[in-house]
Amino acid sequence: MIKLEDIREPVRLEMKEFNKRFKNSISSNIPLVNLVTAYILKRKGKQMRPLFVFLTSKLTGDITPSSYTAASLIELMHTATLVHDDVVDDSNERRGAFSVKAIWKSKIAVLLGDFLLAKGLILAVQEKEYDLLEIVSNASREMSEGELLQLQKSRSLNIDIETYYEVIQKKTATLIASCTSSGARASGASQEIVDKAYEMGINIGMAFQIKDDLFDYQDNGLIGKPAGNDIKEKKFTLPLIYALNQSERRQSKAIIRKINKGNKSQEVVKEVIRFVKENGGLEYASEKMHEFKQKAIETLDSFPDTPARKSLKDLVEYTVARKK
Repeated sequence: MIKLEDIREPVRLEMKEFNKRFKNSISSNIPLVNLVTAYILKRKGKQMRPLFVFLTSKLTGDITPSSYTAASLIELMHTATLVHDDVVDDSNERRGAFSVKAIWKSKIAVLLGDFLLAKGLILAVQEKEYDLLEIVSNASREMSEGELLQLQKSRSLNIDIETYYEVIQKKTATLIASCTSSGARASGASQEIVDKAYEMGINIGMAFQIKDDLFDYQDNGLIGKPAGNDIKEKKFTLPLIYALNQSERRQSKAIIRKINKGNKSQEVVKEVIRFVKENGGLEYASEKMHEFKQKAIETLDSFPDTPARKSLKDLVEYTVARKK
């Protein structure tokens, strides 16, 4: 298994400097804000998104002050989104620990998310990075649209594979694409290269989200959340959609009815997981995940062979091989 510490090596010093700058970027005169943000920083996760920014900057040119601004902008928006998501999903857990919403309740969580978004806007304006602000703002809009589209479809329990791809491109892939495209923009690359980096990021993001879908069918505890969480929330992911399409109409309608009526029941979750496995949903989703990954690798192979390209290829492989 590829290790993230090895992937970071070409930009290790830049990531270290980024962490200092990011900590300063979320400071406040309000003690409560600093208390909550300190809690978030201690559980900062893998920081894959700023890593995508710096590696792409190095792939397409060099790391510049704009690269740090891009990485901070995206990390601020991503962190705000996670805080807001825990309120929307009524989730008390994030990365194996209590969520901000669980400790400080919904009102503070929403306001803290707003604070982080505002910090991103201020940073972009202060640095006059309007191109980067446009990239990140477009990603934010797409992510919101994706969430709303998913909610709309989950209520009607009617989603096909094409709609699913539209949802995950908006919800997940556009954020990673904003990392790669803003990294290229920050390095001074041409618009053609920025566009190519964006498409690469879309394919990485699609593979990344399908991998997350597959986690829902693993044993409890492997990724810090219970199996079947998406099923309980009536999220129609690729393994389930494919299995429904492959089964007899009577059987698929029965499964949809059970998800709708008994989505909180662990017995129903087990039955749905068994149904998906028996109808080839996991194999199909895994195959599609690798197809998206391969498209991203093919784009990377069109760039010169450098340590940054190797690390990016390893990072793409990591997104589909990770255990959580």
